[in-house]
Amino acid sequence: MTLEEMTAEMQTRVAAKGAIDGKVVKFDFGDDGIMVIDGAADPASVHNNEAEADCTVVVDKDVFESIAAGEENAQMAFMSGKLKVEGDMGIAMQLGTLLS
Repeated sequence: MTLEEMTAEMQTRVAAKGAIDGKVVKFDFGDDGIMVIDGAADPASVHNNEAEADCTVVVDKDVFESIAAGEENAQMAFMSGKLKVEGDMGIAMQLGTLLS
């Protein structure tokens, strides 16, 4: 799946489930780019532009896809070092409903 396809899918999920109100979450996929969920925007948006974030999740794009597809558990990915959280860990914990 391309970054653009992932971003469109996440926009659909945000539209259906909402974002984390008032918070900005950035997914850093390294060389594969970034995806930002902007819960501070009205309406919430998802884009690929660099932005200040309350929480940054550093994860390989393939691991993110597996988590979003329900094939891999985000907490296990975190515990095994496949996923790193920078910033507010409480925000990261709220992402489960959006990713499931």
